[in-house]
Parts: sequence; C-alpha cells; structure tokens
Amino acid sequence: MTTEKRGLVPGGAGTGHRDRRTWIGADHPRYKWVTLTNTTLGMLLATINSSIVLISLPGIFTGIRLDPLQPANVSYLLWILMGYMLVTAVLVVALGRLGDMLGRVRIYNAGFLVFTLTSVVLSLDPFHGAAGALWLIGWRIAQAVGGSMLMANSAAILTDAFPARQRGMALGVNMVAGIAGSFIGLVLGGFLVTWNWRSVFWVNVPIGLAGTVWAYRSLRETGVRKPGRTDWWGNITFAAGLTALLAGITYGIQPYGGHTMGWTNPWVLAGLIGGAVMLAVFCLVELKVPEPMFPLHLFRNAAFAGGNAATLLGAVARGGLQFMLIIWLQGIWLPLHGYDYADTPLWAGIYMLPLTIGFLLAGPVAGALSDKFGARLFAAAGFVVMAVSFAGLLVLPSDFSYGVFAVLVLLNGLGGGLFAAPNTAIVMSSVPADARGAASGMRATFQNAGMVLSMGVFFSLMVAGLSGTLPHTLASGLTAQGVPAGAAHTVAVLPPVGVLFAAFLGYNPVRHLLGPTILAHLSPSAQAHLTGREFFPHLVAQPFHDGLVVVFSLAIVMSLAAAAASLVRGRDGGPPTAPAAPSRRAAAMADGGPARQDAPLPSAGSRAQDSRPAP
Repeated sequence: MTTEKRGLVPGGAGTGHRDRRTWIGADHPRYKWVTLTNTTLGMLLATINSSIVLISLPGIFTGIRLDPLQPANVSYLLWILMGYMLVTAVLVVALGRLGDMLGRVRIYNAGFLVFTLTSVVLSLDPFHGAAGALWLIGWRIAQAVGGSMLMANSAAILTDAFPARQRGMALGVNMVAGIAGSFIGLVLGGFLVTWNWRSVFWVNVPIGLAGTVWAYRSLRETGVRKPGRTDWWGNITFAAGLTALLAGITYGIQPYGGHTMGWTNPWVLAGLIGGAVMLAVFCLVELKVPEPMFPLHLFRNAAFAGGNAATLLGAVARGGLQFMLIIWLQGIWLPLHGYDYADTPLWAGIYMLPLTIGFLLAGPVAGALSDKFGARLFAAAGFVVMAVSFAGLLVLPSDFSYGVFAVLVLLNGLGGGLFAAPNTAIVMSSVPADARGAASGMRATFQNAGMVLSMGVFFSLMVAGLSGTLPHTLASGLTAQGVPAGAAHTVAVLPPVGVLFAAFLGYNPVRHLLGPTILAHLSPSAQAHLTGREFFPHLVAQPFHDGLVVVFSLAIVMSLAAAAASLVRGRDGGPPTAPAAPSRRAAAMADGGPARQDAPLPSAGSRAQDSRPAP
C-alpha cells in the first residue's frame, strides 16, 4: 500500500524519510487541523478542570468529611479553590521558555501525560478530614504542572503550524475553548458531583488518555528551537515573588484580629511586600542574564506590552464576574425562585450557559475576521461590549427577570469572544519566531495571575460593601424572628466573608451561622422560616447589591482600560531567525500547510495579504 493511500506522507518538515510515529507529516495540508483539534482538547481539559472543582467543592468536602467553613478549615478551602490557578500563573512562563529550548511539542505532550496521571491519583484519595484535604491540595498542585505545560505551549504550537492568514481563526478556536472551558466545567461539575465526588476527577482520565496518545502520535516539532541554558535565578525569584504575592492576596480575604479581612495580618503584609520586592529583584536579574526566562526586551514592542496589559485587565474583570454571578445566583436569586440550596451549584452553572454560548459564538468568528481586517479593533470592541454588559448588570435589581439577565451575560460572553483571539494574535504576532514559547507563557501568566488577583480584589470590595450594612440588617432580621438579641448580635458581627463563602458553596447560610443549638430554642415555625429559601435572600439582597455596584464599577473601568491598551500599535515580529527552508516547505505553505518559521510575522493589525510567505 502506498504512503498516500494509508494517509501518511514522509514525516518531518524538510525531511525525506517516513516517520512512523505520525499519521500525517508536518508538511501535509491537514496537519494544521490536527494541531488545532489536539491543542483545543488540551486547553479544554486544563481549563474545565479549574472550574469543575470550583462548583464541586461542597460534594468534595462532604466526601472527605470536612466542614470547609470552620475557621480552622478555611485555608484548605482557599488552597483547593486557588492552588491550581496560582501554580499555573507561576509556572507557565518557565515552561514556555523550556518549550523554546527543548521543543514545544515535547513539553506539551508531557503535560498531557502528567495531567492524566494526576487525575487518577486525585480520584483515589484514601483519607478523610484534614489529611484528605492535604492529599487533594498536593496532587492538585502536581496536576497544575501538567496544565501549565499545556497552556504554556498550545498557542505557540498553533502559531508555528498555521499560516498568518489563518492564525487568528485558529487562535480564536483555541482561546475560546480555553475560556469557555471554565464555564463548561461549572455545569459538568454540577452534574457529576451529585453522583460521586470522585467522578469530578475520573472524567479527566479517558479524555486525557486519548489526548496523550493522539498528541504523541500526531504532533511534530515545526517551530524554531532556541537551545540555551536554564535561567535558574530568574525561575527562583519569579516563582518566589509571584507565589508570595498571590498567596498574600488570597489570605487577605480571610478575617484577622477582629477585622473583617486580613490585610493587617503581618504574614499577609510580608507576602505582599516581600513578593513585590522579589519580583523587582527578578526584573533586575532578567536584565543581567544572557538568556532570560522572561525576555523583558519584548516589552519594548508597544503592541506586545499593550496586548499583555489588556490580557491582565480582562482576566481580572472576567474572574470577578464569574465569582460574583455564582454568589448572586446561588445565594439570592435561585433560592428566591424555589431552588433548594443543595441544588443551587448545578443550576447556577446552567443559568450561566448564555455566557458560554456568547464565547463560543463570537470567538471563532472574531478570529477569522481579524485575519482579514486586523486584530486591534476587534479586541478593543470586545472590551467595550463587556463594559456595556457590566453597566447593565450594575443597574439590574437583585431579584431580576432572567430574560434580561441572560441577554446581559450573553452580551458579556460575546464581548469576551470578540477580544480573546485578536488579543492573543496581537501578543503572538509581535514577537520573533524563536520567542513564541516564552511569549505564550507570558501571556498565560498575565491571564492566570489576573484570575487569582480578581478573587482577592472583588471579594475584598464585596466584603467592604457588605460590612457597612449587613451587620445591622442581620441583627434586626434575626431578632424579629425570635432569635435572642445576644445570639443575633454574635452572628451579625461575624465577618461577611463567611456568608459569601456559604452562598458560594451552596450551603444555607442561616443554618450555618446560627447552628443547631440556637435553632433548637426556637419554635418550629420560626426554624422553618429562618432556614427556608426566602429569609436569607430577602435579608441580604440590598446589602449584596450595594457591593455589586462597587464591583461592577471597577470592572467597567478595567474593561475600558483594556480596550485602550488593545489599540496600542507596535512593530512587526522581528527579523528572520533561521535560514530559509527548502522549497517543498514553501510549497506546503502555499498549499495551506504550516507557517514558515523563518519569515517575519506580520503585525497584529495587518491584513492577510501582507502575510504571504517569503520566497
């Protein structure tokens, strides 16, 4: 049987031998679609995993027999919630740089394998209580290493494989899959955790195995590899600085010393100040070492700097939206409309589906159109649309009409889809070919750090907004139902973050705050009313809305600033970094094959006709 009949071509770019590891060679016109489908699967797996655990936390903690809202257990809750995102924020740059040195496909494939194996180990948690939580935290951190390998190199692999005239479309599909995965995980986790909490990790295994085998069999190294030395001091100072800074922000939302938040905690201050100082040292190190992991000279290109600034601002705005909408739905709107607290995590994911649909509709379209008309206007327009949707949510009453809410979150999703691919194209098209792995990692760092930062910023703003009105509202509402004044005052002065976490996890906040002892002294009718679906939502609706005004106002400002950053223009991706490839490589390019790595990249705002391969 001939090679063509078996669907194989001689493997390897510019090689003359058959590579038995691949189904099609890197020069085959269909190879770029293989990279798109596989990297999209990898991004989906990595991002679904972050939110699938988010929505499944009540079932997970019930499974390991641990109350996450006990003061001694809040740290376990925060690390299971935030550990994965924190580790990915720290590692993606180093792993992107490693991909430039050792091969992007090699690091990406290893990421699929690590992710799949750790999913198996997570599902086998043999412990209960604190030991069970530590098992999950430790292996989630290991799983985040695999997720970082996938996220750091997927965009670079796509940029290598696709010609510039189709790159926006490919990145659009990949990026929207990644962003939409965080919302798909909410629904998937809600379904799975009602069956068995371990299934939240089982679901990764068959997908991960298929993706791992497929990646090892089909993906080829087509990019420019830049051998070099590992920047150990850069890696150490960056990891220490960013970890300390993000951990300080995470712990800052916990109460401390009679305060509603922990920003006066010496350990939190040490993390924030020490992390900032260590990051400053990291910048000095990167300016001195000959082969930095974080090539700061790339920021001399205004388009690269502006694109990354827009990525960070957009991630903060989107992350805050996700957390606030979950609390809004689970703590107020769904109970007011007849849903039990135990069912609210699942239905919150379902009612947020318009957000995902908006991403899925706008992302690929914006990517394809930006290939023809330029990326900057699409990226900026996406952020403006997001700002408009935040303004609509800001004026929406707490007990809203779902039709209006669905339109606003759909609009927000459309805005997010409009900017995702063009924003990535701005960043990736502004760097030379041999720096794409590092650039992809840097973009992912800003995105993941923005998600962690958003939780600290938006939870702090919400707690600050609730602190002014919630204590009085709680005390008067509880005493009106027969709760003794002393007990009502004790509950009212508790930090509002406990109420937010209870609503976020789908617990009945009043039952948790009062406890069985106080409830036992009340009449059956008072108990039923206090722990029913409507008492707490009616009680906190106005204080919560006051906090939302502050939160969404900041999100509007960030979205408009991101739109302005997206319009910054810079120079092209730089001079050629490798000698011209053989002519059959150019022929494959003309036939729609993978992009030439030796040709300079077009600027992010250029049109398709400006990106023809060099002869």
